[in-house]
Amino acid sequence: MTPIPENDALADQVPSNDYNSFAEAYSAENETNLQNAHYERPAILDLAGDVTGRRILDAGCGSGPLFAALRDRGAVVTGVDASAGMLELARRRLGTDTDLRVADLADPLPFPDGAFDDVVASLVLHYLEDWGPTLTELRRVLRPGGRLIASVDHPFAIHLMHGLAAGRTNYFETYHWSEEWTMGGQTARMSFWNRPLHAMTDAFTAAGFRIAVLSEPQPSADARELFPEEYRPLTTAPSFLFFVLQNG
Repeated sequence: MTPIPENDALADQVPSNDYNSFAEAYSAENETNLQNAHYERPAILDLAGDVTGRRILDAGCGSGPLFAALRDRGAVVTGVDASAGMLELARRRLGTDTDLRVADLADPLPFPDGAFDDVVASLVLHYLEDWGPTLTELRRVLRPGGRLIASVDHPFAIHLMHGLAAGRTNYFETYHWSEEWTMGGQTARMSFWNRPLHAMTDAFTAAGFRIAVLSEPQPSADARELFPEEYRPLTTAPSFLFFVLQNG
């Protein structure tokens, strides 16, 4: 993946992330790679703990690997995603009777108040410029005492890899950045927002959440043999940041 330098003009022309254009290739990569299959997804499941009988919203479910893992552990799962192409792959994986809905997390969600015990937001919040309305809506659909379990790009890692490379020297600003992803012979420009840690925690508390856990976990142990060259750097410099947030 090649970072694309940003400037103020580009930042005002934020592209839409079109997962439909390479849904099959992205899903295949996500299924087995180090970052998702052996690092981020196991960490989310560890933080979720025993989910037997819990009603869980998988917010930004993609093709459904986390949905499937939570369901296998006894949860009652509903999934939403902005990409119809990714949801079609999820239906193939999970069954046509699975509760999957097209929904943009920047918009109101089609669920009543307190519908879920947990929301998992796996690597999705960093696509949004403004977290406020989304967090307010996620809290609305959680029951009192429910949890939001979220992972995001690690802000300092992104700043070192992409911000500084694009001439952005201020870690404390919130800024847009892009890079090209090439998978299965298809290339797409993907767009993200990086914000400092305090901006994340401020947004969570402003929405009414209480921060219960902030985590920088290690990749799973089996990754050492499966990805010997990539494994060690990931054990010394995290890619993602994880939160468990309580509703009230």
